[in-house]
This record gives sequence, structure tokens and C-alpha cells, in this order.
Amino acid sequence: MNKTVRLRINSRIVDVEAGKTILEAAKDLGIYIPALCNHPKVSCSGACRVCMVEVNGTPVTSCTTPAEDDMEVITDSPYIETLRRDTIDLILSDHPYDCMVCQKTGECELQELAYKYNIREPIYSGERRTYQKRDGNPFIERDMEKCILCGRCVKVCSEVQGIGAIDFAYKGFSTKVCPPFDRDLDCEFCGQCVMVCPTGALVGRSWIGRGRYWKVRETDTTCPYCGTGCSITLHVSDNEIVRVSSKSDSVVNKGLLCVKGRFGHDFVSSPDRLKEPLIRRDGVLKPATWDEAFDYAAAGLAGIREKYGPDAIAGLSSARCTTEENYLFQKFLRAALGTNNIDHCARL
Repeated sequence: MNKTVRLRINSRIVDVEAGKTILEAAKDLGIYIPALCNHPKVSCSGACRVCMVEVNGTPVTSCTTPAEDDMEVITDSPYIETLRRDTIDLILSDHPYDCMVCQKTGECELQELAYKYNIREPIYSGERRTYQKRDGNPFIERDMEKCILCGRCVKVCSEVQGIGAIDFAYKGFSTKVCPPFDRDLDCEFCGQCVMVCPTGALVGRSWIGRGRYWKVRETDTTCPYCGTGCSITLHVSDNEIVRVSSKSDSVVNKGLLCVKGRFGHDFVSSPDRLKEPLIRRDGVLKPATWDEAFDYAAAGLAGIREKYGPDAIAGLSSARCTTEENYLFQKFLRAALGTNNIDHCARL
């Protein structure tokens, strides 16, 4: 039996599993505590300070403070709400106010907090970080003026992907997240950093200007690139895929994707994509019906087997097919055609 601790949260006496943080305990109770640096896939850091609560009269970060016996926790006292609002205000004081054209509008967690606390303009003013350089990588738009230094991207790259392509660099006010030597991003481009970014600092380049999130239709499906079977969500606008994401509760990949699954969707709308079977007649590929194509392929295979024997035929299976489809393919070659010349493209 798991050990529990007993504490009071907003006048409610609750038993919480030992080892859980105050933020996790509150979430289990349905009590909302805002947090910008916290994410379920990475370790806690307490970097943003937005999740502050009052414990026995002292403000602490709820994402890094373990729940303990006899704690008196208040999540929304006037004192805490004032501190929280000031913290958000300070973050916004060094953040571009371009929500009208930002790709993340409507999905930005900082924007939602500004809305919740009715912060129209920051009270605090001073020097702003400005970066003229734009990253030249092909997949991810990195706007570091919108970065709030929450560290989510750094942690997911290091702790989840095990790559460490980015980290904190420089010191004090000049601190920024960047690749080694502040060069252009050059990594696997899995996009996990984009997935966890709470603001518009990291977005897919191919997404920009192709529709707000509330104007697209979402369809859940399976990634076609390999046999892993990752769950993906297609964001479709005007009958074109404008973005691919994955839900965190997906069974196979838990919301994680590779560069192909996240960014490699242009082939769907390619003008070169085949839309009907083609049969070469008089040296020219011409449209045909499916029945004609099947009959043509069957006659060709039968003719080769009859003239040269079954070992003159070989089959190349695909890692993009399901296990069941690959099983049927090898059974067709072995049982129907009589050859064991079967290979696959997984090594690619």
C-alpha cells in the first residue's frame, strides 16, 4: 500500500500519495494552479514562478515543493494572486505584443494567463531582448524574443530525446536558449521542443500563415511512415494538411513524433501523387481501371513464373505497412507464387 500524507488545501483536508508535489496534488483534486515551465514529460524546475502558492504563510513554487503532513496550502489567496499577476506582468514586459499575427494565438499559455488576469499592457517597462538573427533551419521557426526561458524545450530534448541539441547560454539578462555556439539549429528535428513550448517561440515553419488552430479540422489517424504505428492528429484546412500533432494519451508514442511524422506531410497534396492505376501501353503510361491493373499484374507474374520459374520473382515488402499486411504479402509470394525471395525496406 502506498504511503500517504495528510494536508489541507484551500480548507480541504486531503490524503495525498507521498512524493507528489503540491501542484500534482491540487491537479488531482481539480484545483487549477497555472504553470508555464511545468510539463508532464519533463522534470520540475520552478523556473517561471507562476505556480506559487502559500504554504503556512510562505510563498513557494508548487511544482517543486513536495506535499507533506500538516501543510496548510492556499492556492488563490489575494496575496498569492497579486504575486502571480506581478510575475506574469514581468514576463510580459519582455515579450512581443504581436498576438494578432503570432501563429500560436489561441494556443499560447502565456496569452491565456494574460487574458485570465486581464493584463492589457505590462506595468513594468525597461530594456527588451531583441534578436535580429533568424535561424536558418528548414523545419522550426525559432523566435527567441518570445522565449520566456521556461526550459521545457531544453529538458524534453535532453531528458526525453537524449539529444541535447539546445541548452541555456550566456548569463543574466542575456540568457537565451540556443544550439552550441549560437549556430542555426541542426538536429533530428523531431519537433518535441515545438510540442512543449508554451508560447510562440517555437513553431513549425510550414504552419505559419496556414490557419489558426480553431479554423482547422482535426482527424486522428496513424502515421504512414513506418511500422511503429504512432498515433497522429492531422490539422486540415481547405482540404490540405497544414500541421501534424499527436495527443499525449496516444498508446504507442505518448504524443511524441519523429521529423517525418511531424513535418513530412507535403507528399499528401503533391501534384505528382498517383490518383489512379497506370499501365504502360506502347511505351506510354496510360490510366486504367483497378480491374485492368490487377489483371495486368497477375498475368505478368504468371507469365514470368511459367517461363522462368518462381525463383525469377522477388518481392520487396514495406515497413510502412502493418504487420498483417506484410504477413499477407509474404504468404502471397510463398504460397501463391512459390518463391522465398522476399526482402524489406526497413534498413532504409
